[in-house]
Amino acid sequence: APQVALTWMDAVIDGKPVTPRRGKPVEINALWYSALCWISKWTEQLVSEGSTDQVRLLHHGQHYTEQAQQVKASLLKFWNPEQGYLFDTIEPDDRRNGQIRPNAVLALSLYHCGFPEHQGQSVLQVVRDRLLTPYGLRSLDPADPDYIGNYSGNRWHRDTAYHQGTVWSWLIGPFVRAWKRFYPTETLPWDWQPLLEHLQQQACLGSISEIFDGDPPHAPQGAIAQGWSVAELIRHF
Repeated sequence: APQVALTWMDAVIDGKPVTPRRGKPVEINALWYSALCWISKWTEQLVSEGSTDQVRLLHHGQHYTEQAQQVKASLLKFWNPEQGYLFDTIEPDDRRNGQIRPNAVLALSLYHCGFPEHQGQSVLQVVRDRLLTPYGLRSLDPADPDYIGNYSGNRWHRDTAYHQGTVWSWLIGPFVRAWKRFYPTETLPWDWQPLLEHLQQQACLGSISEIFDGDPPHAPQGAIAQGWSVAELIRHF
C-alpha cells in the first residue's frame, strides 16, 4: 500500500511514509523463509518423537518443506550483482530498489538463512565499508542522494532523517551474528568499546540511546534509553 509505512522503517510525514518499502522487503521474505524452515523442522521432530497422527504430520511437514524451497528460490531475485548487495525491496511491477540499507543484514542474521555464502560475504563487506559506525549501522549509505547525516531541527526534519542515514545501535546485533556466520575465522571489524563508553558516560547512564547521527562524531539522538539497543548488547555479552 503506497500510503502505509511498512516494516520497522515507519516514519510518516503528513500521512505519507518517508521510506514506504512497497512490495517485497528483503528481510520480511527472509523471515518467512526462516519461519517455514522452523515449522518443517518442528514437524519432523514431532514425527520422530512418535507423536500421534503421523500421516497428517508427514503431509504438513512435506508441504512446509516444499514452500520453504520455493521461497528460497525466490530470494535469489534479491541479489544485485552490480552492487554485490541485496535489493532492499522488489515492487509488484518488478522494479527493484537498490539503495544500500541495513535490512539485508537482518536477512543474513537469521538462523535459517536463504542466501549463499558468496552473497552473504559480499553484503557484509559493503556493510562494513558503508554502513558500519562505532555505534551501530547507518540506515542508508552516505553516498545515496537521499542520505541525511544529522538528526536535527524540527519534527519534520527529524522524521525525514530517521531512516535516511541515522545510525541505529540495535542493528549491531544482527551484523555481529551475520559476520560470525559468513566469516567465522575472521576478526569482527568492529569494537564494542565506544558503545560501552556511551552506556556508562553519555545520555541516560546505564542505557543506550535510540539513534545516533550518521555523520561523525555520531552524536546520540532520539530517546535517551532504548530497550532493543540494550537487548542486543546483552545478547552478545
